[in-house]
Amino acid sequence: MKVTTTWTGGRAFTAVGDSGHKIHMDATEAYGGLEKGATPTEMLLSSLAGCIGIDVTMILRPFLDRIKKLEIITDGSRKEEAPKGFTTIEVTFVVDGDIDEKKIWRAIRLGEEKYCSVSDSLKAKINYRLVLNGVEQ
Repeated sequence: MKVTTTWTGGRAFTAVGDSGHKIHMDATEAYGGLEKGATPTEMLLSSLAGCIGIDVTMILRPFLDRIKKLEIITDGSRKEEAPKGFTTIEVTFVVDGDIDEKKIWRAIRLGEEKYCSVSDSLKAKINYRLVLNGVEQ
């Protein structure tokens, strides 16, 4: 999987992945952005919610007709000093419907422990490379 992220001026970037969908990101006004898109940290929390949400709905597929509402709230606490990475992330599932809580908890646990590649990636080692004027440095 590959995503290409291009600077579009100021603090704004547009990312395009293999799916072809564009994602617009920008810094908040406090960091010189014009808020033309979500912040990268908002995107990280959104990605986690989307990933676990897809897993949970796949696991609960036989029961989806019983679910009237499924909302996922991700609330991240960050370090006070730079880099202000997340120290904890709380993921809250808000569900309305006629479904046993044990089934939902099982789906959440399976998503977390076995299927959600985003939560697993938050533990990943990150390597950086630089190509300057066409030459890898």
